[in-house]
Amino acid sequence: MKAILALILLLPLCGALFQALLGRAASRRPAEIAACAAIAGSFVCALAAFILGWEQSFTLEFFRWIAVDNFVIAADVFFNPLSSLMALMVTFVSGLIHVYSVGYMREDPDYSRYFCYLNLFVFSMLVIAFADNVVFLFVGWEGVGFCSYALIGFWYSDEEKASAGKKAFLLTRIGDVGFGVAIGLFFVQFSSTSITVINANAGQLTAAMATAMGLLLLWSAVGKSAQLPLTVWLPDAMAGPTPVSALIHAATMVTAGVYLLMRLYPVVALSPDAMTAVAAVGVVTALYAALSALGQRDIKKVLAYSTISQLGYMFLALGAGDISGSMGFLLSHAFYKSLLFLCAGCVIQALHEQGDIYAMGGLRRFMPGVFWLFLAGAVSLAALPPFGGFLNKDRVLAAVFGNPDPVFRVFFIGALAATFLTSLYAFRLFFCVFLRPQAETVHDVRPVPGIMTGPLWPLALLALSAGFLNFAPEWGGGAWLPRFLETVQGSVAHIGIPRESERMIAAVDALLALTAVLLAFVLYGPVRLFGVRGPDARQPARGGLFSALYLDSFYRSFIARPFEVLANILWHVADEKGVDRGIIRSAEIFPNLAAGIRFWTTGKLSTYLGMLFLGFVALLVGLTVTFYLGL
Repeated sequence: MKAILALILLLPLCGALFQALLGRAASRRPAEIAACAAIAGSFVCALAAFILGWEQSFTLEFFRWIAVDNFVIAADVFFNPLSSLMALMVTFVSGLIHVYSVGYMREDPDYSRYFCYLNLFVFSMLVIAFADNVVFLFVGWEGVGFCSYALIGFWYSDEEKASAGKKAFLLTRIGDVGFGVAIGLFFVQFSSTSITVINANAGQLTAAMATAMGLLLLWSAVGKSAQLPLTVWLPDAMAGPTPVSALIHAATMVTAGVYLLMRLYPVVALSPDAMTAVAAVGVVTALYAALSALGQRDIKKVLAYSTISQLGYMFLALGAGDISGSMGFLLSHAFYKSLLFLCAGCVIQALHEQGDIYAMGGLRRFMPGVFWLFLAGAVSLAALPPFGGFLNKDRVLAAVFGNPDPVFRVFFIGALAATFLTSLYAFRLFFCVFLRPQAETVHDVRPVPGIMTGPLWPLALLALSAGFLNFAPEWGGGAWLPRFLETVQGSVAHIGIPRESERMIAAVDALLALTAVLLAFVLYGPVRLFGVRGPDARQPARGGLFSALYLDSFYRSFIARPFEVLANILWHVADEKGVDRGIIRSAEIFPNLAAGIRFWTTGKLSTYLGMLFLGFVALLVGLTVTFYLGL
C-alpha cells in the first residue's frame, strides 16, 4: 500500500518534471501523452488504493524534513475513506481534463509549460488530500495557489489576464495567513503538527481556543474556496484557458478550503460559534453568488459565480454538522461543474472565442452532442429530481433543517432561496446558449474535435447519477456514502429528522427548482410567452447583479484606491520631491565647492605662497583675538 500511495503522488510530480526539463525538447504528441499518462497512472493507483484499503484508516511516513525534540515535520500521508474518495475524484476528473486539453490547446505553441503546471496542480491537490502533517499540507496548499496563479495568467502577454493571475494569488494569500497562524497554534497546543494527533486530542482545547482555531481555519478556507468576503478573485480566474477553469472550479483548488475543514472537523466542531460562522458564511455566499450569476453575460462567469454559490452549500452542510452531506455535494459538484465548464469551452471555441450568452442562441442545431451534455450538467446543477444534484442538495437541506440551533431555521430559508436562484440561472444559461432564437452574430460555427467531447460523456453519466451515493433510506436507498464515511471523525450516517420532514423538504426543493425552470423558460426560452422576453445582445451589460453587487468596486474604491493614493504621494511627493530632490541639491554643493577649491589649485608657486601668507595671517588674528578676550 505504501508503494501505491507513493505512486499516486509521484506520478503527477514526475510528469511535471518531465515537462519542465524535456517538454520543450520533445515534440507535442510525446509531451501530451506523458502528461495524460501521469494522471491516468495516478488514477489507477488511487482506484487500487480505494479498493484495497476499503474503509481502513492508517498513517504512513515517507520521510522527515525536520526533527528537533518534539518538533517534527514529515511527509506523512493519512489514508482513510475521506482521503481515498478525494484522491479518486481528483485524479479521475483531472485525467479527463488533461485529455480534453490536448484538443483545446492544439494550436497553442506553449503546450509543455501548460501541461507542466497542470500536472503540478494535480500533485499539489493530492498532497492536500493525503497529508497528515499540517506543514506538509501547507506545501500542497501553497502549490495549488502558485499553479492557479501561473495558469490563470497563462497568456501573460495580455495584461488583463496577467492581472487576473496576480489578483488570485494576492487574495488567496490573505486566507493563507490564517492557516499559518493556525499551524503555529496547533504546535503550541498539541506539541505536534500531525493532523491525526491534533484530531485525537482536540478535546483538550478550551472553548476560547477552539473558537479561535475554528475561525482561523474558516478564514483559511474562505480564501481558498472563494467565499465571502474573498470571492472577487474567482470570476476573474476565467482569464485562463477553459480546462484550467474546470480544474480550479471542480476538482482542485476551490474544494481545498472545504476539504481542510473536513480534515480538521473535530477541532472546528468543538466550537458552536465556529460552526455557526461556517454555516453563515456558506448560506450568505450561496445567496450572493446565485444573485450575481443571474446578472452575468459571459458564459464562464455565470459558471464561476455558480461555483462560489455551490461551495456555499458545502460550507453550510459542514456548519450543520454533516460531513457526508458536504462530501457528497463536493463529489457531485465536481462532475457536473467540470462538465459544464468543458462544454462551455467547446461552445467558445466553436464560436471563435465568443463568450456572450446573448450573442449565442440556436446552438442545438450546430452542436447536438454538446447540447445533450450541457443539459445533463444543467439538470444536475439545478437539482432537478431525481438526478444527482437533487439528492445531494436534499441531504444538505435536511441537515440544516435538523440542526437544533434556531438560527439554522433562517439558514434553511436562505438555502431554499438559493435553490430557486440556482435553477433559474442554470436554465437561463441553457436556454440562451442552445434554444433561444439564433443571434445575428452566430455564424461559421467551427467543428469541435472529438477528443474534446469524448471525455465529457463519463462526466455526464456521473453528474446525473452521483447523487445516488447519498440516496436516503427514506426513499428506499442504502445511503452508501454516509455509511462509507462512518469511520471518519465527526461523520454521521443519519441526519435524524422524521421521515415526513425529509419528504416535505424534498417536495419543497423540487417544487422550487421546477418553478425556476419554468420562469427561465418564460424569460429566455425559444418562444415568447405572455409578451415577456429577457435581454439580448444589443442591450449593454450593466446593473448591480452584473457587477456582483459592486463588491469588487467597493474593494477597489475603499481598499485598493487609498493604497494607490498613498503610494502616489510617497512616490511623487516624498520620494521624488523630497528624497530625490534633497539628494540632488546636496550633490550640487560639491561641484560648487570643487569650483572654489579649483581656483586655488593653479600649480603656480606664487599662488601657494599667497595661500600660505593668508593662512598665517588668519592664524595670528585668531591668536590675538583669543588673547584679548581671555579665552
